[in-house]
Amino acid sequence: MAASIAGKRVVITGGARGIGGDTVRYFAHHGAKVVAFDIRDEEGEALAKEATSQGPGSVVYRRVDITSIPEINAGVEFAVEQLGGLDAVFNIAGAYPFAPAEAIPEADWDVVLAVNVKGLHYVCAAAFPHLKAAGGGVIMNMAADAGILDDPIHSCAYSASKGAVHSYSRTLAKEWAKHNIRVNSVNPTMATMAEIDTLAKMTPEEQSEFRRKIQDAIPLGGKMGDTYRDLAPVLAFLASDDSRFITSQMIPVNGGLAYTR
Repeated sequence: MAASIAGKRVVITGGARGIGGDTVRYFAHHGAKVVAFDIRDEEGEALAKEATSQGPGSVVYRRVDITSIPEINAGVEFAVEQLGGLDAVFNIAGAYPFAPAEAIPEADWDVVLAVNVKGLHYVCAAAFPHLKAAGGGVIMNMAADAGILDDPIHSCAYSASKGAVHSYSRTLAKEWAKHNIRVNSVNPTMATMAEIDTLAKMTPEEQSEFRRKIQDAIPLGGKMGDTYRDLAPVLAFLASDDSRFITSQMIPVNGGLAYTR
């Protein structure tokens, strides 16, 4: 039986497509009330309309640029008003630069840290008083195996940002446990639009090498997972009361790509 998230009031960043979009769709299909943040307005609005029409949950889309602290603060306040409170925050928005270490543009560092680390923090900070007022809640921060091992896809800037997410999440979990706020990070290995976008930047030789590495690296099937089937149910578990004694953990949903110890 799937973990129950019916009636949960959830903010999901990066909720217009990819992992975020599939998570929005899954949560709505299992009865959650969701506010999705993104900057892809057309996709976000369309997904919200589709998921709400299918129910039994609901989705409201809000344009929020995760690099803007005022937009984050306004977005969280909007979400709390729409939802009538807040039970969970899923930080899925991410930046995925692709560059060799010797040639990472400064702009890549700026955006990957602004989105993957700084923006993630300010979403948590904006949500904190509402989760505290509710007597506790859930924060899930999307990390990556790149934060604990070499990354064949993106760049060392991306790896550094995801390593920061792991460390940040552990510390936040310890600081906010006294408020019954559970904080975990998840390492997914999923086939998404982000990977398609990254592959498009590679030469044919690099694409072939990437696919070979993936096949060799993932013991369970030799390929990336499906977000809706393989990842979203795990995220729903983390949002549910079934995970009430789990915090400060790094949770792999990666087909065995990497270990967390």
